[in-house]
Amino acid sequence: MDFVDSGLYRGITDYAHGTPAWVRLTAEIGTEAGLLVFVALFVAGWWRARHSGTRTFAIAVLAPLATAVAYVCSEVLKSWVTEERPCRAVTGAAPPLVECPPHGDWSFPSNHATIAGASALVLVLVRRALVLLTAPLALLMAFSRVFVGVHYPHDVAAGLLLGAVVALAVVRLGTRPAIRLAEAVRASSAPAARWLTGPGPRPAAPAVPPYAMRRHR
Repeated sequence: MDFVDSGLYRGITDYAHGTPAWVRLTAEIGTEAGLLVFVALFVAGWWRARHSGTRTFAIAVLAPLATAVAYVCSEVLKSWVTEERPCRAVTGAAPPLVECPPHGDWSFPSNHATIAGASALVLVLVRRALVLLTAPLALLMAFSRVFVGVHYPHDVAAGLLLGAVVALAVVRLGTRPAIRLAEAVRASSAPAARWLTGPGPRPAAPAVPPYAMRRHR
């Protein structure tokens, strides 16, 4: 099949081959290393959430689960669509910068983009300020899959959307049960359980009555 964005795919891969060697090397490494960055952010989010409210902690725990569910949905959709990789299907295109996945490892949607879209969304739900990091990282990771020549542009666009939608659904459905579980674990006297969930938010300092402040002046 000659997809509508085959020309865009050719343009991006041709451009990739015209970039400096360090850019191509960075793309080759970064297209996989981005997954590890999201894993590190999951761990950091969980660690920080140990000192946050139960709801925030519950979402931080759900984050990797939601991403895993999005990945499974991507794999199921791949098996149904069975779109061939552009590095084999698009004639006249520049060779990919990385090894073209074998036949049967289908192209639509992009698993990497799905994971990136899901990870970026759930991390923002844990801490909104992370959008400044996770959104550009997800877009860059998705683009890198086209840049190195193993996906069409529509593969990564669909992956980002699929990941975000599935992850949001998982968080919406799982937050309440996760909150109840987190509350039960935080109430446990077991040291391991308390370490896993953390102590929760630090209690606010008691307010000093105005008359007491005047007395100390």
